[in-house]
Amino acid sequence: MNPATLTGLQIMQAFAAGKIPRAPISETIPMDPHIVEEGRVVFIATADERHTNPLGGVHGGFAATVLDSVTGCATHTTLAAGESYGTTDLNIKMCRPLPFNTPLKAEGKVINRGRSLVISEGRIVDDDGKLYAHATCTCMVIAPR
Repeated sequence: MNPATLTGLQIMQAFAAGKIPRAPISETIPMDPHIVEEGRVVFIATADERHTNPLGGVHGGFAATVLDSVTGCATHTTLAAGESYGTTDLNIKMCRPLPFNTPLKAEGKVINRGRSLVISEGRIVDDDGKLYAHATCTCMVIAPR
């Protein structure tokens, strides 16, 4: 399987199916793809004691990393073969402290796809739909060389 010949959606689907290796960040910040479709991804993310801040709660960087990942991966699903992307802006709002050892749903969704910019949003919620963090993201599309 040559990733250079696959669309972004095909790459993300192969990643979710375990056909290509997970990104190393998913070892540090546990997150697993659950749903991958055009313009949308859902990961399951679980903070544990490795992610503790100095005050004893889940560090905000955990949510920031997860939201960067799902908004970027949602963007990735819209790319043509050979295209790549880079995050240009990530805005995060923390709504409440994240719990330890509780699987949370992290969803990324593209809300606008232009020729050179993709705007997406991300949410981290629990099983009841309670919002823990929200993000908006802008990514620059990089054409193949």
